[in-house]
Amino acid sequence: MLKREIGNKGEDIAVKILKKKGYRIIERNFNVPGMGELDIVAKKKEYLVFVEVRLRKNTLHGSGAETIDIFKQKKLIKAALMYMKVNKLDYAPARFDVVSITGDIDGEYSVELIENAFEANI
Repeated sequence: MLKREIGNKGEDIAVKILKKKGYRIIERNFNVPGMGELDIVAKKKEYLVFVEVRLRKNTLHGSGAETIDIFKQKKLIKAALMYMKVNKLDYAPARFDVVSITGDIDGEYSVELIENAFEANI
């Protein structure tokens, strides 16, 4: 399976979980050249939520959420600001959530949803 196919499958799993938790999915794979990609953009109550999806076969080298370092956070923040600017949403309260999936996405896996995963003043 290609990396993009694996990513799409992980995002499909994340979308199902998010919908069960009351999120309304607005967009997937919003690409900002030079800044990266927002995996999922959603609404939850009054929040505009930018969701990063991380897949790991196991936790030997940490969970997927632990791979989102300060550099990745800065890229996500820049991409989110661009998304808000393009869509004229500068008034919306926003946050960053992470869906961490561990295991075999074609078999058994576990999912962890981390709301407000890191601080960002946007």
